[in-house]
Amino acid sequence: QGKKLSDALRISAYVFSTGLLMFTALVNSVSWLMQNVTLGNFWQTAWSEFHDHVEGDEWTIFLIGAALVPALAFWGFNGILLVADITGKPTFITRYRIQLGKNDPVDKKKLSKAIYTALGNQFFISFPMLVAMFYVMKWWDNTFSKDLPSFQWFLVELSIFTVIEEILFYYTHRLGHHPVLYKHIHKKHHEWTAPIGVVSIYAHPIEHIVSNTLPVMTGPMIMGSHIVSISAWFSIALVTTSISHCGYHLPLLPSPEFHDFHHLKFNQCYGVLGVLDFLHGTDKMFRQTKAFERHKVLLGLTPLSESIPEPPKKEE
Repeated sequence: QGKKLSDALRISAYVFSTGLLMFTALVNSVSWLMQNVTLGNFWQTAWSEFHDHVEGDEWTIFLIGAALVPALAFWGFNGILLVADITGKPTFITRYRIQLGKNDPVDKKKLSKAIYTALGNQFFISFPMLVAMFYVMKWWDNTFSKDLPSFQWFLVELSIFTVIEEILFYYTHRLGHHPVLYKHIHKKHHEWTAPIGVVSIYAHPIEHIVSNTLPVMTGPMIMGSHIVSISAWFSIALVTTSISHCGYHLPLLPSPEFHDFHHLKFNQCYGVLGVLDFLHGTDKMFRQTKAFERHKVLLGLTPLSESIPEPPKKEE
């Protein structure tokens, strides 16, 4: 048994080290290519021209980068999804619906309420928090610099932001499911057992502050990140959470099965990445379902609901 354990550890160490070396080599190669050959000079030149155009005004730069660009990313992406949600067309998109028969088409009165709440959260909660964030970022020397960070450093920051968001979101989200808090705060978000993209920020104001906004803002504030990194991260976070809630498992996009299952069952899959759910055992039910088998990037055109269908219900 000791020899078997030793062999297993040796193999694991070999696989891990080989994978780490390959990943590092890939990241370094892509970073060098992005920074020096293809896009590095283009983005630096474009940023310098924009910086000069606004005369380096920090508030204007922050407003556009941290508020306007992410909002356009969010509503641009969700605008496309809303067409399918409301009209049921194009039909090729609706074939990829996760919870078949739900929101087909979406209840317009319920949708209007979700949109108004989402806009209210953005204007009356997120924006004032961004104003406070602006003064925090002014303490750092790099945030509004005319020199962009390297692409490699942006990847490092992105990794740190993701870890911080996972930790803060998992625990605040799980806390929101405590019976005392759930009925007063988090229940609003769970009015949608079959969510759509815009529902990602359909939440009680307290939840929008604690679970939606702070986990995303904290990383850049700790790191003193450049405004371009902040803008990219906020946009990625908003589009990613929209994908998680969109209700469609579309080709080449990250799988939304994990969070869709949370809306369906309530007490599973609290996190973003699923790491803390695995450690705490809050994904055990999910791992025993067909949804878990479908929880992967779809590389073909056949909907996973067709290639990995739910088992037929047993007759009573």
